Amino acid sequence: MGSFFSKYKFFGIVMLILSAAIIYLFYNALTPKKTLQIYQPAMVNTELVDSTVQHVKKYHTIANFSLTNQNGKTITQEDYKNKIYIADFFFTTCPTICPIMTKNMGDIQSKIINDEDVLLLSHSVTPVIDSVSQLKKYAIEKGVNDSKWNLVTGDKKEIYKLARKSYLAVKNDGDGGPFDMVHTENFILVDKEKRIRGFYDGTKKEEIKKLLTDLAILKQEYKE
Repeated sequence: MGSFFSKYKFFGIVMLILSAAIIYLFYNALTPKKTLQIYQPAMVNTELVDSTVQHVKKYHTIANFSLTNQNGKTITQEDYKNKIYIADFFFTTCPTICPIMTKNMGDIQSKIINDEDVLLLSHSVTPVIDSVSQLKKYAIEKGVNDSKWNLVTGDKKEIYKLARKSYLAVKNDGDGGPFDMVHTENFILVDKEKRIRGFYDGTKKEEIKKLLTDLAILKQEYKE
């Protein structure tokens, strides 16, 4: 009698495990996969978008660029090819939100330091002031890892166009200057196809957590 119950006890355990596995597979099949939105200019606050692209509703990507980083190296889209990256706009002498943004970008750097798929890119909105030597000094002070994070300077007109036509993240300053910028606190998540997948307030810890969560979702998209 004991061997009879022992036999069916084993059978019951096997059936329980099998049932749990089937339920798990059905749950996964029926649960929608998390994906990130693809942002288009028409979806963004018009204050941050150049008037020539405000109507665009699909196929928006980050334009090609050629800028110079803290080491005097020319940085182009080729350096970010097949990479996910997080971009922002700043200037080294900014006394208000930039120190907070840079610290939070530094925290992100520590999280992705061993992740070969993810890089960082910070654009100066005062390129005349932010020379290569100034960016290098700032990079050293802020713990920038050269292999993960480029601080870039260059032609102000080019940076302005990138900010307003590509990243959709910078305001005009309203003083009548043709290429003057007021940068925002936005961090921009860009995928491997150069598409914008998220905007985050780079001054807020909870937004940084959301960015890192979204980054994990984006990485999972490429695995599936």
